[in-house]
This record gives sequence, structure tokens and C-alpha cells, in this order.
Amino acid sequence: MENVTMKKFATRLKELRLEEKLSQEELAAATGLTQVAITYWENEKRIPNLKAVITLARYFNVSLDYLAGEKDY
Repeated sequence: MENVTMKKFATRLKELRLEEKLSQEELAAATGLTQVAITYWENEKRIPNLKAVITLARYFNVSLDYLAGEKDY
């Protein structure tokens, strides 16, 4: 992911999580991802792999394009 896309992804992930009133721990438990990974992604410290992005998009019922910040719907 390029820097702009990573920033948009981090922002969208956090926004979606907070809209659902989930802690990072709750999101991790619901998706099978780790809380540490979610923290890294939200803080732009690590780039998620495609499998993780798909898991998050499915969980939040959004497109990959939306989650990556490429589309606004």
C-alpha cells in the first residue's frame, strides 16, 4: 500500500470500528485477527495482508475499495 492509501485504510478501519462501538480487542475476537495487528494498522505502523483486509471488509460489510479509501461508498 502506498502512504496515502495506508492512511486512508487506517482512518477507515478506525472509523468503522468506532461506529460499531467496538474496542480493538472486541474486533480482534470477532474477526480472528489480533488486537496488536489492529493497533499497528490503525496507527499506520504495518501494512495488512490481503486476507486480513478481506476479513475486515466482510466483517464491516464494505467493499475493499471503500476500506482502502479508493471509493466513498
